[in-house]
Amino acid sequence: MVQFLFFLIIFILIADFILERSLSFLNAKAAAQPIPSLLSNVYTHSQYRKQQLYFQANTKFGMITSAVSLTVVLLMFCTGGFGWLSQLVGGWSENPIVVSLIFFGLIFLANELISIPFEWYQTFVIEERFGFNKMTPKLFITDKLKGYLLSVVVGGAILTLVMWIYRLNPTYFWLIAWSCITVISLFISFFYSELIVPLFNKQTPLEAGELRDEIEKFAVKSNFKLKNVFVIDGSKRSTKANAYFTGFGKKKRIVLYDTLIRDLTTDEIVAVLAHEVGHNKHNHTLKNMMLNMPYTLLMFFLFGIMLRSQTLAQALGGSEASFHLNALGFGFIYSPLAMVIGLGMNILSRRFEYQADAFVKVNGLSNQLISSLKKISSKALSNLTPHRAYVFVHYSHPTLYQRIKALL
Repeated sequence: MVQFLFFLIIFILIADFILERSLSFLNAKAAAQPIPSLLSNVYTHSQYRKQQLYFQANTKFGMITSAVSLTVVLLMFCTGGFGWLSQLVGGWSENPIVVSLIFFGLIFLANELISIPFEWYQTFVIEERFGFNKMTPKLFITDKLKGYLLSVVVGGAILTLVMWIYRLNPTYFWLIAWSCITVISLFISFFYSELIVPLFNKQTPLEAGELRDEIEKFAVKSNFKLKNVFVIDGSKRSTKANAYFTGFGKKKRIVLYDTLIRDLTTDEIVAVLAHEVGHNKHNHTLKNMMLNMPYTLLMFFLFGIMLRSQTLAQALGGSEASFHLNALGFGFIYSPLAMVIGLGMNILSRRFEYQADAFVKVNGLSNQLISSLKKISSKALSNLTPHRAYVFVHYSHPTLYQRIKALL
């Protein structure tokens, strides 16, 4: 049984790599296809050439990073590195929770040491070369340090709580842990913009003026109670534009990137905001949360079973079951099911995007949204002809072509 799990994990790792590289290959071929006439005015000839070079650079870079990641994991797995590390840290403390925290901390540290050079290259070479990067080395390092602090304080606290629950009640661990994580997730959803975002970005209320007036007119017209419209300083990291809706009830807010305000006209921004209002009108955030609950419940139920498995720990090079080794092994084995569930969530997400666009259409802002989507895609050097298989697996939004067709 140990050998079976050992080879099963290796198979899963390699199969996932082959699948991702195959999808990337298909997407690369599709990216060179002629642009549909509906999208002919998105790029000029020189812009299209730039977009192709940007896409090719990211495709090659993705191949390198995924190959390095697979190689490192396979080496650790096949040489018993995870088991060796578990045995090493096991001698540092008699408290199993402390041992697991140290184990995960060292894995996290090793992963960061490997990934930071790639992130640096992505930001300061690829993104810089194509005019997207606005981040300074100082900001890059500051973001990293803040991210580490969050990981240690928030991630460490949640991990400690989950391990404590398992030791307290292994039989009903899955149900208790799921309940606690659900409450924490709800709390984060409510206060994310107030507690997490300010650590990285400055948010300011949209100032009075033509844009604010037009947004308020639309809110009244669509019977949408909107008090919180914020502008976020996304331009200090990238030239790419975005907008999003977050929170519930009195905590709900729409956030516009300053790059979005700079690149779009007032009518186009209102159309983008109308799309976000459409999500709220259809209760998409709430529906996603409700659908995630049974998914995470299933995950914790299976996780609780796998935590008791001696053979799983032995397959990773350990001698007996431990929270950290079994959790790591569970992550590998669970990944195919997570991918299948992710496919379903992406299908649902694309449907939600169509519904939000339909809300824009009903309110007579189709042309403005089409114009804004084209501008955003052009500024971001987006791939206009992605392969259908790649879209099916990875896209949470319909393609630009599909959205425009539905809006006309």
